[in-house]
Parts: sequence; structure tokens; C-alpha cells
Amino acid sequence: MTATLRALRRIRDIPAADWDALANPPDAPFNPFLAHAFLDALEESGSATRRAGWQPLHLALEQDGRLIGAAPAYVKSHSQGEYVFDWGWAEAFERAGGRYYPKLQISVPFTPATGPRLLAADGATRQALLDGAAEIARTNQLSSVHITFQRESEWREAAGAGWLSRIDRQFHWTDRGYGDFTGFLASLNSDKRKNLRKERIKALEPGIEIEWVTGNALTEDHWDAFFGFYMDTGGRKWGSPYLTRSFFSLIGETMADRTLLVMAKRDGRYIAGALNFIGGDTLYGRNWGAIEHHPFLHFECCYYQAIDFALAHGLKRVEAGAQGEHKLARGYEPVATYSSHYITHPGLRHAVGDFLIREREAVEADIEALSEHGPYRKG
Repeated sequence: MTATLRALRRIRDIPAADWDALANPPDAPFNPFLAHAFLDALEESGSATRRAGWQPLHLALEQDGRLIGAAPAYVKSHSQGEYVFDWGWAEAFERAGGRYYPKLQISVPFTPATGPRLLAADGATRQALLDGAAEIARTNQLSSVHITFQRESEWREAAGAGWLSRIDRQFHWTDRGYGDFTGFLASLNSDKRKNLRKERIKALEPGIEIEWVTGNALTEDHWDAFFGFYMDTGGRKWGSPYLTRSFFSLIGETMADRTLLVMAKRDGRYIAGALNFIGGDTLYGRNWGAIEHHPFLHFECCYYQAIDFALAHGLKRVEAGAQGEHKLARGYEPVATYSSHYITHPGLRHAVGDFLIREREAVEADIEALSEHGPYRKG
């Protein structure tokens, strides 16, 4: 294939229509995080920029002046905001005299949600993107390339091309034809069903009301309130929240119909909220925050309301973000997530590859064990 690979410093250097035709083709479920508007909001808001340690370097593969392949890529000067942790690799390499940063990250910043990463219609074009990313690393003194939260099919293609394979796990909810929340409850074993009902009642006992806000109903007042929650909770949890206030305004302008705020109100005042994005068949839970603590309110806003919304709108899955074994008791089941890694230094590559063999075995065993202890009735 005769094609030209370009590395571009802004997503705006790629026409939105051309990018979106690859990222969200009409025959695939819509993924909001791959939308040009979402990636542009991250950059234009100052959330994913060189200053923040996320220098955009998007890959664009062109043939006869037409975009045939692309990948959201960033030169990273740290490993924050990725949710696939390689700090141990960086520390070991630097102790041995190497330089781990900068590296190239093919991902959606701050977003641990599975989706396509090599945006192309065929395997040959995806292979060209893999080869191009590896060449960029070799010729620009980058230690490595990391493709995170990719689809399993892409992961297998990368492994076939010699990239290192890694798996992790998350907890997702799947609609198995429940019809409504009562039908979902009926699928749980009796102890879990009783506990879940109690949690929902206790979450709203202080006179808390829940609102779903999406589309034209979203206002700057909603974003002001939610940003306050995000900064308060994120500041205590991470120390330095990743997203700026203007990011939320930008997605409110360009992606309101794909955005859902679950807002909790007490005595006429918003006190907590959860930000979700609406995909073609999946609701993606992203950020949570609160300025008042109430038992089980986090579970209500982030997990139970998400299931309610998915059932009401015909969505088949809820992805509630990274980590969290506590989700298992609330109907969310363990699933594997996938990442691929290309490391330029032979010694580091060998050491990481050996580690990943053992890690994959441990993660697979963990998923199997957790699945056996799920909340659903047997049979």
C-alpha cells in the first residue's frame, strides 16, 4: 500500500468529517470518546495539551489525498491519566540508566473506556498505523508506544505484529432482557437483591431527589455545579483533577445529546452529580463528585441510575469506569480490557514481556474467580 503517514499537533488539523467517518462509521455503534468534537474539547480547553503532559501527535494515514487511517496519539512526559499503570516499568528503566519519558500514547486522555484506537476499515491499514507508530518512536527517541483500552480484535492484531500484550479488568453491566429495574432485581440472588433495595432507599432518605439532565436542558448552571463537585472530589482523590472548566462547556455546546448528567438535589440545591456519555449501545460513566456526603448516594447516582437510564433508552451495557470490586455486588460483572505495548529498548522489552506473561495469568484467574462469585441467581 502506497500511503503517507503524517503526525499532527492538533485534532483540528484533520477535518472533522474525515475523522468521524473513520472513528464512528455508520455500521458500528457510536463511541462518543472517539468523536472529533470530544477530542477537540480536550485540546481547546487546555485539558490535553503539551503543558499538561499530553502533547497531541495524532496519526493520519493518507492515500491519494484521502484519509484512510488515523489514531488519537499523544507524546507523554508522565503516566498520569491513563489508567493502565506503567510506573513500575518507568522506574526500573530509569534506575538502570534509561530514559522512559517521553513516550507515545495512543488513547483517549483520562478515559478508561474500550473502543477502537486504530481507526481504519481494514487490517492492512491498521498494520500500517502500527508500523508508523513504532517508526515514530524509534526515530524520535521515544521509549515506547502504548495502545490502551483497545478492542480485543485490535489487540490480537498488534500481538501478531510482535507488540507486547497486556490485560486488565473492569466491571460492566449488561442488559439480558430485563425490561426494567424490577426485572434486573429479579435476576439477583435474594441477599444481593435485598441489599440493593436498602441502599437505594437509604441514598434518598435525606430528602434527595435525582434528575437526569441531557440535550437542550443542559445549562451553564448545571456545569458550574458539576464542576464544583468534580473539583472537590477529584482534588481529594487525585490531588489535581485533569479536566478544566471550559471542557464541560465545550462538550455542552457540541455533544449535549450524547451527554447525561445525573444530578442529586437536596432542599432545592444540587449537592452531587455523575457525568455520563451516551454511546450507540452503551452508557459510559465518567466522573463523579459531591459536596455533601450521604451513604450510598455515590452508588445511586453512578450505578443504579445508570442502569435505570440504560433500560429506559434501550442501551445494552453500562461501563462504569475503572477499578472497583464493590461494583460486583451491584450487578456489574468483570470483563477484560486490553492494551498493546511496543518498547524500543531490547532489554526493557524482554523484562516487560516476561512480566506480562505472569500478569496475564493472574488477571485471567482473578476474572474467573470474581465471575464465580457474582450477584446473580444460579441457573
